[in-house]
Amino acid sequence: MNERFEVPARLRNTSLVLIAVGVLALVAASVTLLGANSTDVDHTRFWAGLLHNSVYFAFLAIISVFIQAASSLAHGGWIVAYRRVPESIGANAWLFGGIAALVIILNILLFKDHHGHNPIFHWVNPHGDAILEGKSPFLNKGMVIGFTIVTVVLWGFFGRKFRAMSIAQESAPKNSTKGYFKFMLWAALFLVVFALTMMSTTPWMWIMSIDAHWYSTLFSWYVFASSLVGGMSMILLFTVYLKNQGHLSIVNKEHIHDLGKFMFAISVFWTYLWFAQYMLIWYANIPEETTYFIIRQHGPYSILFYGDFIINFVMPLLILMSRPSKRNYFTVCVMALIIIFGHWLDFYQMMMPGPLGANWEIGWYELGLLAGFVGLLIFSVSKTLSKASLVPHNNPLLKESVIHIS
Repeated sequence: MNERFEVPARLRNTSLVLIAVGVLALVAASVTLLGANSTDVDHTRFWAGLLHNSVYFAFLAIISVFIQAASSLAHGGWIVAYRRVPESIGANAWLFGGIAALVIILNILLFKDHHGHNPIFHWVNPHGDAILEGKSPFLNKGMVIGFTIVTVVLWGFFGRKFRAMSIAQESAPKNSTKGYFKFMLWAALFLVVFALTMMSTTPWMWIMSIDAHWYSTLFSWYVFASSLVGGMSMILLFTVYLKNQGHLSIVNKEHIHDLGKFMFAISVFWTYLWFAQYMLIWYANIPEETTYFIIRQHGPYSILFYGDFIINFVMPLLILMSRPSKRNYFTVCVMALIIIFGHWLDFYQMMMPGPLGANWEIGWYELGLLAGFVGLLIFSVSKTLSKASLVPHNNPLLKESVIHIS
């Protein structure tokens, strides 16, 4: 079996149209900023929108690398049948991570309002703020920029390394496990990097520092859960698409059922962290902490606050709880789209209250950027998928994956 994927013209054209929509939205917003009537809010919305989308898609990409590493160390055979999907997404972590890094660095170095302050990362200009000055050994331009560059370089390296090692396994001697165990060593090393970046410092620097007076010890776990369920949903969409195109014949309803179970379980896990973070801060009633939730729960973002809970917990709970729904291709695909959009909204309400306050909106600019990043994701991942067989030949767990039964 040597399944090769050729990018259909319709898929390629769709991705290019979406990219064009994103570019047009970006250009139109840039032209608006050059007008005499542009305000500080307009400039802040421009940079915040770029930051929101670039960080969200960077996290979705690196999650696919994490899923490969975690399943490898657990000897998980369930993923091997469609392993090329997370490999292809993770191999583009350098692209989306690079965009996020570029946006963050330009934001830190260039963006100022008419008062000379950075409206998104307030710690860039502490101006006598005792709390921000106290955090300056960690939150300063050099530290954040340097850490961002190192993080993205490491993410990109491991994403491409995992892909290359998996393809190299195909040309290894039959029944050889040398490459398999070598991959496990690299996976273990990556998880150390992942723990020191995505599971701790990266969400602090890229997102939590937007509200630099506030902090949560659960925040990185919360961001991780939000990214993980979105990443798992994205893997499912690509897998079902390839299956519907006549590829991945070894993938069956048991594999789709597994992905549905992950989407369901991680949605519950995300809700647990959502409640735990909220409950502890609400119960303590410490003003510098509760301000984070006041603007979100009782202020102008309340519709997103409660909407997040409904979209990202109530809907997956009610729709994906039953076994038949997790085995229905249409149902799981619709829920995957809902979950990805729901956690895009989750990232929005995490990031926008700090710089925009009550002046938020989700209009043509935000949706245009979302379309652009979705198009770039489809284009880059589909192109990567086409460069190697969709079946990871010679993988020691391939047979286990083929006969997999939930």
